[in-house]
Amino acid sequence: MSKKLIAVNNLSKIYIMGKERVAALKRVNLGFEEGKVYCIVGKSGSGKSTLLNMMAGLEKPTQGEVVYFNNTHLEEMGESRLAKFRRQNIGFVFQSYNLMGQLTALENVAMPLIFKGYSRKVRNKAAKLMLEQVGLGDRIKHRPNQMSGGQQQRVSIARAFVSRPKIIFADEPTGNLDSKTSIEIMELITKIAKANGQTLILVSHDEETAEYADTVISFLDGRVVEVASK
Repeated sequence: MSKKLIAVNNLSKIYIMGKERVAALKRVNLGFEEGKVYCIVGKSGSGKSTLLNMMAGLEKPTQGEVVYFNNTHLEEMGESRLAKFRRQNIGFVFQSYNLMGQLTALENVAMPLIFKGYSRKVRNKAAKLMLEQVGLGDRIKHRPNQMSGGQQQRVSIARAFVSRPKIIFADEPTGNLDSKTSIEIMELITKIAKANGQTLILVSHDEETAEYADTVISFLDGRVVEVASK
């Protein structure tokens, strides 16, 4: 039986834009279990990325709560505690890769391990193994501008997984890639997550991405309109 990892309770987010109030999330209630793959789908502006930001503690909700496995309430935490919590438990994969241009692939992947206090030797060994796992063992000394978009996203994936976090958040991970590379990236990211028993939560507007998920959560105008599990 799967263990509940994250509970989203009555979550709302309102942005104030001048005199206008924009409701990005409207009383959202969801649960996420350990070791499962979730895909949050919806059109641009539907609220899916806002939900991801709330679940990662990158934004504070207007109302409601995000509760993690050990009864940790993100909305009650200050920035320093949130940063520590993310370092210990969360990995991120971004649409735009977010790699450090001056660093090699190896150095980019090793970055999260610096904050965990690992020695250079341990960091580099773990990063090299992770790059080999994503098919980039021959690119460890390459910088981002020496790699294709698909290769850069593989580096981003290796960086997200290298510290073995409990949860991986992936925001439009195939948004900048062609269809062939998108399939390769989705197969890779879901394979690694399942092999390690990690929870993978994807955000996408692409229905094909949803095919890789155990549960698909459909969003429209800041509300959950459907939760479909396979």
